[in-house]
Amino acid sequence: MAADGEMRWTTTIIISTSLQSHETIRMLQAQQHRIRLSDSVECGSFIFPLSGTAFKLVEPESVRDEPGLIEQIQKFVRVHRNSFVLLYAPFNGKRQLDMLSLIQEKFFSSNLRILPVRNNSEILKGMLTIAKATSKPHVDRIRHRMSLAKTHIVERSPVWDMLKKLS
Repeated sequence: MAADGEMRWTTTIIISTSLQSHETIRMLQAQQHRIRLSDSVECGSFIFPLSGTAFKLVEPESVRDEPGLIEQIQKFVRVHRNSFVLLYAPFNGKRQLDMLSLIQEKFFSSNLRILPVRNNSEILKGMLTIAKATSKPHVDRIRHRMSLAKTHIVERSPVWDMLKKLS
């Protein structure tokens, strides 16, 4: 049981073998997530099959070929309809900001979302929050709560009260 009384959420994550020595894998395993390493997924990828989300870790300091990176991200976006780039930038230097601007400019009208992260903890928190919110039954629970909130707002609206008085 988690601290808030809910069951701890765990899932299966397919991770690129290029990340097999990355600290985030140890952190995910410590939280009891099932890890599957794969050579057949895009380099630097974390894929959450049950939620339909995929994350690509990009470290601006290790990018040598910007056009090559853009091609990799384009392929990633074509393969995964619910895709995120985890832009790992421990500090905001000129190189990190240039990389962020380049990716934003190239993928402005696509379904790619960019999530700047500063450390492994933020990588984990961002991925798990998004994956959990988009997986069943959590997505159904969120939709139900949103529907209840919308109904509550409409019923309590002063405009609604005014319309009732007019009829």
